[in-house]
Amino acid sequence: MAAPRLPAAELVDYQGWRRPRPAPVTVVQIPDTAALVCELCRQFYALGWVSGTGGGISIRGDEGIFVAPSGVQKERIVPADVFVLDKHVLDRPVITRAAADTSLRLSECQPLFWNAYRLRDAGAVLHSHSLWPVLAARLAAPSGRGVLRLHGFEMLKGLRGKGNTEVVEFPIIANTPHEAELTESMVSAMSEHNDVDAVIVAGHGLYVWGRSWIEAKTQAECIDWLARAVVEYHRAGVWAAATGEVR
Repeated sequence: MAAPRLPAAELVDYQGWRRPRPAPVTVVQIPDTAALVCELCRQFYALGWVSGTGGGISIRGDEGIFVAPSGVQKERIVPADVFVLDKHVLDRPVITRAAADTSLRLSECQPLFWNAYRLRDAGAVLHSHSLWPVLAARLAAPSGRGVLRLHGFEMLKGLRGKGNTEVVEFPIIANTPHEAELTESMVSAMSEHNDVDAVIVAGHGLYVWGRSWIEAKTQAECIDWLARAVVEYHRAGVWAAATGEVR
């Protein structure tokens, strides 16, 4: 059978041979860190993590630490709205590039983000206002202080150094009127639970970090799944908060 003939436009001459024209090369543009912050904010909004201007995100990049602004619709921010701070100064915020819109404010989460950068050498820190960790923390520690204890869930494997056969405890700290007032209690919780990369704030939300934005995002997704599992198991009447297991 004769080979199908290609249109002349799809053929090129090469030393007397007629060969198919090579396909065009597609160049994939790698987004810069500010654009990545905006993209993740849109994804997290779709998940219900940053609705009502809540929540936040920061990523350590080559130029510094990129931080989404405070009190804005997170799904609508653009790269020019993102602050850049000195990544070498972690005892206070040093802004090296402010948002283009001078009405925007640096994230209220900044002191909490810096806890993870300073104490854990994090590559990214996320703050979620997802309902599931809030509800799970309420079931585990009605007083607003304690731990969310989990065991036997496959999604525990998505956490740094964890498996599904060990008991994992996430610290729960009490909420405060202002975000920055959580700084010291978060430091204490991180010190007492240095094997996990998250702190739950009772009635408020979740702080989670990782060595990269990918690890931070992965752990945030896994913890959100685990928290929802706790709520659904409790609804079914089979949750044992004391052991973190299903009855």
